[in-house]
Amino acid sequence: MTNNSRVKKIGVLTSGGDAPGMNAAIRSVVRTAIYHDLEVVGIRGGYNGLIEGHFTKMGPRSVSNIINLGGTILKSARSSEFRTKEGRAKAFEHCQAQGIDALVCIGGDGTFTGAQIFSEEHGVKVIGVPGTIDNDIFGTDNTIGYDTALNTAMEAIDKIRDTATSHSRIFFIEVMGRDAGFIALNSGIATGAIDILIPEHNDSMEELFTTFRKAQKRGKNSSIVVVAEGETLASTYELAKKTKVEFPEADIRVTILGHIQRGGAPSCADRVLASRLGFGAVTGLMKGLTNVMAGIRSNQLVYTPIEDAISKNNEINQDLLQISEILAL
Repeated sequence: MTNNSRVKKIGVLTSGGDAPGMNAAIRSVVRTAIYHDLEVVGIRGGYNGLIEGHFTKMGPRSVSNIINLGGTILKSARSSEFRTKEGRAKAFEHCQAQGIDALVCIGGDGTFTGAQIFSEEHGVKVIGVPGTIDNDIFGTDNTIGYDTALNTAMEAIDKIRDTATSHSRIFFIEVMGRDAGFIALNSGIATGAIDILIPEHNDSMEELFTTFRKAQKRGKNSSIVVVAEGETLASTYELAKKTKVEFPEADIRVTILGHIQRGGAPSCADRVLASRLGFGAVTGLMKGLTNVMAGIRSNQLVYTPIEDAISKNNEINQDLLQISEILAL
């Protein structure tokens, strides 16, 4: 966890799926490092860039005017070669040639797994910064990109509701969240969804049909059902199909929001979070920390062992599940 040899040169990379706020995190890492008289290089294309030696020396001006941009100026990629010992050995050779003695790795589970193995094999210090819209990383209340994705989903669902109401339709709207229902649950509550289907909850078709029957009795003539892409009951199209069989008179539509949720200018909350975490990563390395992830819990900067960040799960708030049911009346 701690290694007291002084860090002189930091490499920063983004890996895995992009998330709004990654650029704000890069900016924070670069400027915090420069402020403390450390050298910093950007690694382009994630772990592939580390293997191929795609390095860019960075200074305070190289991150001007990026805090408001979505995506990542360093580009991102998933690297199958970095999963091999040979690939990681190549990456280490480039680190040595560049004089890089520490890495800040911005991404999710896969990014952190790679960072931990690389650090254990080659002794390079690593600190993770959680950047993923799914909010499924243990050790931080929110991940970079989550708040922006939530707002994007909410705005899209609000617009779809106008059509649903105008035509008395039922809409099944799929949001991102392959293994976690945070976006679905929160955007569903925020938009008044009649039902929210998430992988963490054991849903059934009968419960869904009962919800629709109750809604009909109360005079509801249009409904929104928000579905996380990782919902295990059935695919969103399948859910709509089965509902049509049960309610043949219903006018049912499906909308998949998809990658629109990953793009766009980051929200204020994501810009501030990314700035705090980038600062936390650099100051953590200066304190000799390694193999940890910087996070914010109860509004305080904390460090969680990467092993825990990978192996433990953020829990869905049970109160929110109950609230979603009560407010759907």
